[in-house]
Amino acid sequence: MRWTLVFLVVALIAAVLGFGGIAGASVGIAKILFFVFLAVAVISGVLTLLSK
Repeated sequence: MRWTLVFLVVALIAAVLGFGGIAGASVGIAKILFFVFLAVAVISGVLTLLSK
């Protein structure tokens, strides 16, 4: 989750400074990392429930 926030902050700073390409790429990476984190959290929760 930390990397998602890092890329989001990089995207915001790049957008403020006018670097549109870098900002867009950083937002895309942040979205991908967020959904990967979400999927891992859901899978972990399901496996925890099934193991009890």
